[in-house]
Amino acid sequence: MTTRNLQLSKIHIAKKDLGLDDETYRALLGRVAGVRSAKDLTPRQIGAVLAEFARLGWEPTPAKKQGRKAPTAAPDRVKLVGKIEAFLAEAKRSWAYADGMALRMFKVERVEWLDPQQLQKMVAALTYDARRHARPER
Repeated sequence: MTTRNLQLSKIHIAKKDLGLDDETYRALLGRVAGVRSAKDLTPRQIGAVLAEFARLGWEPTPAKKQGRKAPTAAPDRVKLVGKIEAFLAEAKRSWAYADGMALRMFKVERVEWLDPQQLQKMVAALTYDARRHARPER
């Protein structure tokens, strides 16, 4: 998205956030920049319109961060991941197997992105698998 499009998007978001009807919005554009439509604004006029919205009390919200962070390592998470690792080692399976389980069970691509409740369910599934194949449980 170009800078111009981003700025025009901000103008329309501000219009919505301030609750301006179309007539009031166009009057503001005419008063500040001498135009009736945002598409006719020059870069300098865009800045003036955004400054006017700020004067009227509009505050832009910060942009959202891209992607999803892995949850922090809480003590219970560490124990559960350790159990999963032990089950995988006992069954001679890789972490890719556990990631595949996470994807099938929870629609989450990596075990490290699971929350403690989901990790507990994965441990229960691996416990069931160990019993079924007569391997020692941890």
